[in-house]
Amino acid sequence: MRDVTATELQGMIDRGEAIVVDVREPDEFAGGHIPGAINLPLSRFDPAALPDPGSRTLVLNCAGGKRSAMALDRCAVAEAAVDTHLAGGFGAWRQAGLPVAQEG
Repeated sequence: MRDVTATELQGMIDRGEAIVVDVREPDEFAGGHIPGAINLPLSRFDPAALPDPGSRTLVLNCAGGKRSAMALDRCAVAEAAVDTHLAGGFGAWRQAGLPVAQEG
């Protein structure tokens, strides 16, 4: 499992090197998320539903890091090539003062 910090992830996004998959529930996601993130809630998370990242890195995130780690475990069992998540989750992203997208 590989952790990236919020500022590392922002750099990856800026360089077009990352696809962010948010595993929080839809109501949490709607309340604020990393711009461009895809919502695949842990409650129905299926590694087969992950987008093909091509040459980019799939980076999972949740509120604090626990659910994204659980999703990474599911990816490992399914032999999906995903091993990276945001250390500290969306809380760390907000704390770093990085951009937040909201729906509605």
